[in-house]
Amino acid sequence: MHHTERPLLAIAFRAAAMALLSTMFMLIKYVGELGVAGPEIVFWRQAFSVPILFGWLAATGGLHRLRTRRMASHARRATTGMIGLFCNVSAALLLPLAEATTFSFTTPLFAVLMTALVLRDRVGPWRWTAVALGFLGVLIIANPGHEAVSPWGVAAGLGAGLLVAVVSFQIRDLARTEEPISCVFWFAFYGALMTAILLPLYYTPHSAREWAILAGIGTLGTIAQLLITASLRLGQVATVVVMDYTSLIWATFYGWLIWDRLPTTATWLGAPAIVAAGLVITWRERRLARRAARRLVHEQESGLAPL
Repeated sequence: MHHTERPLLAIAFRAAAMALLSTMFMLIKYVGELGVAGPEIVFWRQAFSVPILFGWLAATGGLHRLRTRRMASHARRATTGMIGLFCNVSAALLLPLAEATTFSFTTPLFAVLMTALVLRDRVGPWRWTAVALGFLGVLIIANPGHEAVSPWGVAAGLGAGLLVAVVSFQIRDLARTEEPISCVFWFAFYGALMTAILLPLYYTPHSAREWAILAGIGTLGTIAQLLITASLRLGQVATVVVMDYTSLIWATFYGWLIWDRLPTTATWLGAPAIVAAGLVITWRERRLARRAARRLVHEQESGLAPL
């Protein structure tokens, strides 16, 4: 089905999604400091999504959109995604929000590495330079040899960046045959099943406030995923992905408002390098996509490619 592009609305949806995700990770950090264990947080993040998505599809007559012949692919994507979500949650619990958010921006760097080393596609000097710049920023923030940043938090943040890059390739494959809402639902469904196994080891009784926060985490994450899906239906990836960097503004704001903590000098120096690297990669990917599209049109007009 063809969807008319509405780039301004797509950008607005993506920016709103980043605000919701940043709020979700703030709540994750907050409820973790109240004593709720990371694995339990991850379970409720997914478990609350399932009835929300199922109820919405049932109310709109869209349950048929969950039909799939690729259940094994959904399960593999969920496995990778859940490990990545554990890393994201761990980074949020172990690091200040601004630092944890900044490490999530390494996903484009890992995507370039996977393109070159795993897919064996050619990567030019622009993207290699961006990768080098990005990881220089990581080194600056990690500040090796000092105790300012948790090394386990750094490892979790980088692990999340790597696994989100892997998931992006898996989702690209699933998107050939599956609807976006189907990918979101089955990720939540399998994720809840996987983490339910760990729940007896980590579950503790909660106050009404803690339950409200856990429900908020699941709800905000679900709405954010739907907004991200909508943004990609209304605009090009290269157009909307730039808005992801607004999450650093929200993370810095929440860190100051709730924990009275601003990013360190190392973060102020390293974060621009990582953001700049991601922007260069996005710009270069967009130019390459346009070049490939022009080449295809030329070949079709010349009779060299099938119409």
